Amino acid sequence: MSLAEIATRWQFAPVVTAFAVVSAGLYLWGTFRVRRRHPVNPWPWWRTALFLSGLFVVVIATQSGIGSYDDVLFWDHMVQHLLLLMVAPPLLVVGQPGTLLLHASRNPIHTWAKRLMRSRVVSALTFPAFGVLLYTGTIVGTHLTSFMNVTMTNDAAHQGEHVLYLVAGYLYFLPLIGREPIRWRVSYPTRLFLLFIAMPVDAFTGLVLGSEGGNPFPSMADGRPAWAPSPIDDVHIGGAIMWVGGAGLMFALMMAVFFAWSREVRADGGLGWLESARRANFATLVSENSENSESTEANAQATKLPPDQTVDDEEHLAAYNAFLARINRQPDNPAKH
Repeated sequence: MSLAEIATRWQFAPVVTAFAVVSAGLYLWGTFRVRRRHPVNPWPWWRTALFLSGLFVVVIATQSGIGSYDDVLFWDHMVQHLLLLMVAPPLLVVGQPGTLLLHASRNPIHTWAKRLMRSRVVSALTFPAFGVLLYTGTIVGTHLTSFMNVTMTNDAAHQGEHVLYLVAGYLYFLPLIGREPIRWRVSYPTRLFLLFIAMPVDAFTGLVLGSEGGNPFPSMADGRPAWAPSPIDDVHIGGAIMWVGGAGLMFALMMAVFFAWSREVRADGGLGWLESARRANFATLVSENSENSESTEANAQATKLPPDQTVDDEEHLAAYNAFLARINRQPDNPAKH
């Protein structure tokens, strides 16, 4: 296998081609429509580039040399799986096709799309825990069971496997790296945690495959090119690709989420509802006693910043210390003894 082999050995998949062409056409139509309606604030070009890159990855994974050898080389099959599960979905998610639809459409399509994104069915499918379970089940169920042999002998199952990887990856990454107007708003620490817990799944699957003593996929033993490794070595290489490649891609996504967190400008600092509740409760506690002390009043004013600003921990600590000092200065009430 070489880059020349990947680039020149193409197979035509009409369903994949139609999906890529239609999706790209609709997306570009939406960007042109937004630019025409809002020339001062057009759709970001880099989101368009990322979405089209995601479609290109799908085409490369299924129709290039990678797709041509996916039924005879297990390590090539694993490369294809990583592209469809961990590379293409994040690119499509960051492209925000749902948000683009809302910006480009008018009623009744706008209202229908908004209701659909907030519907119970979509809320259930995009629930972060469901995405984690679907991702985990897809990785383990399609690699550590006999399902792989079924896909090698049944073309419909093989094509369905590709769809499963793309859908599972999209639903998993949507609430974690996306900004679509869905119901769920996941805090950045939770996002990092849900991305991190997927790494042991990839590592475990790769370790099991790399420890195989025999060929667990005999259906891939026929039709192998002369330059291919032995079937057992092929499985071991595929396991290493899943372990190292999967962990590397997930780590890169975690770094991207951490970078986005460092640039967060929301009032809660991206920590979610718990931090918002803590700050609101503290502001109330300080403001209730602001009339008793000029210093307390100044600290209370410090906590009431505009929505685009935040209060750091040093200001919180100073206000809290002032509040404790004022309590200590209050004389004891004899009636309480």
